[in-house]
Amino acid sequence: MLKRRTFAAALAALSLAAAVPAAQAEGKIRIAEQFGVVYLLLNVAQDQKLIEKHGKKHGVEIDVDWVKLSGGAAVNDALLSNSVDVVGAGLGPLMTIWDRTAGKQNVRAVASLGNFPYYLVSTNPAVKSIADFGPKDRIALPAVSVSVQARILQMAASKQWGQAEFKKLDPLTQAVPHPDAAAAVIAGGTEINAHFANPPFQEQELAANPKAKIVLDSYQVLGGPASATVLYATEKYVKENPKTYRAFLDALIEAAQLASTNPEAAADAYLRVNKGGIDRALLVQVIKNPKVQFKVAPQNTLGLAQFLFEVGAIKKKPASWKDYFFEHPALASGS
Repeated sequence: MLKRRTFAAALAALSLAAAVPAAQAEGKIRIAEQFGVVYLLLNVAQDQKLIEKHGKKHGVEIDVDWVKLSGGAAVNDALLSNSVDVVGAGLGPLMTIWDRTAGKQNVRAVASLGNFPYYLVSTNPAVKSIADFGPKDRIALPAVSVSVQARILQMAASKQWGQAEFKKLDPLTQAVPHPDAAAAVIAGGTEINAHFANPPFQEQELAANPKAKIVLDSYQVLGGPASATVLYATEKYVKENPKTYRAFLDALIEAAQLASTNPEAAADAYLRVNKGGIDRALLVQVIKNPKVQFKVAPQNTLGLAQFLFEVGAIKKKPASWKDYFFEHPALASGS
């Protein structure tokens, strides 16, 4: 009788094991990025095969897949459906998914992609500040309500009209991928007459359309240089792939060093990965902008995160930036 029960238990255990998906082995990483120079570190890592290089140093051959998406909602869906392992998006989408996956997938950021000023550009001569936007204006951004541009715009509205009015400009916003929005602003003649962009699209608009002007600088809203775009992953992936994760961070660190010390080489890497699409001289100028800082440690992120809690956009209040970032020595100087 004892033998029969033991055999039955063994069969049950084998059946259960077969039903549970096996953990993904070390040596595979699928990365989803979006559009713009804010993803330069990923472009450099891809072009120079830095993840593969650092993987070998840690004793693992790494197969890297690259995916291009648009909008925080799209990258969050891809991460939660296990279609990708690491995603790049703004701080707004990160806070949304960090809040919603607490106690489940426990999504947190693995690194910043650097500090970049995001400009809200308008071609409407009557618009000098966000207070001048009217019902006929249309502001393009990557995702309505949840993108980091949308959240920064809400924070600016809160400062302009009071916290109760933080969504005042939301009805004017439309979800448009950055390349399409930039093309619309440059050409004119469409309902899109404003774009809360990122580099290099904002610089292209300012250079190509004489009517284009900066209405709002994200640094003004956030109180100085800030890491608005980050990389994040699930706790499961980080814990089950320590060598791959370490190689990925080491690759980002090397990419940040190259971008900081050799802007021309970084620009060429961007152009190779993104198949051109921007004047090289303008691209180098964007990378050399003194306001742009390439580093993996986040800076000045807590203010926006706590604002989202205060207005009810997230339910969980972050007490520190460390609440929504995984711990890593390279991030020790974060904020």
